[in-house]
Amino acid sequence: MSLTIERAFAAIAAGTEHATTIGVAANLAVLDAAAHLKAFARMDGAVLGSIDVAIGKARTSALFQMSSAAVWDYCKPGAAAPNLQASNGGLMPFPGGLPIFDRDGNLIGALGVSGGAPSQDLEIAQAGLAALGD
Repeated sequence: MSLTIERAFAAIAAGTEHATTIGVAANLAVLDAAAHLKAFARMDGAVLGSIDVAIGKARTSALFQMSSAAVWDYCKPGAAAPNLQASNGGLMPFPGGLPIFDRDGNLIGALGVSGGAPSQDLEIAQAGLAALGD
C-alpha cells in the first residue's frame, strides 16, 4: 500500500477536524517515505513559525522511522547520541511527528503537527493517523 495524495489529505482532514474540536489552530504536514512533502495544511490562525516545526517533526519521524518524540531518547544529554538533533540539517525531537507504515510494516511516510502544546500536537497527529486505518 502506498501513501497516495488522497490518503495524505484524509490524514490532514481528520487531524484538522480533531484540532478544531480541541480548539487548536495547527499546521499539518504529510511527507512520503523519502521525507519529501506530500501534503500540507495551515489552519486559519495557525502560527507561521509552526509551519517549519510541523514539517520538521514529520521529517524527523520519517528519517528515523519512529515518533519524533522517541528520537529525543537518543539525543538528550547523557543519551547514546547527545546532540543528534543537530544532524540531518536539524531534527525536531518533540511530540507531534508520527511515522506512517503500511500493513507489512514498511515506512510509507510521516505526519507532523505543530501549533498547540506538545501533547495536543501528538493527539492531533494520532487522530490523523487513525483515519488511515492501517
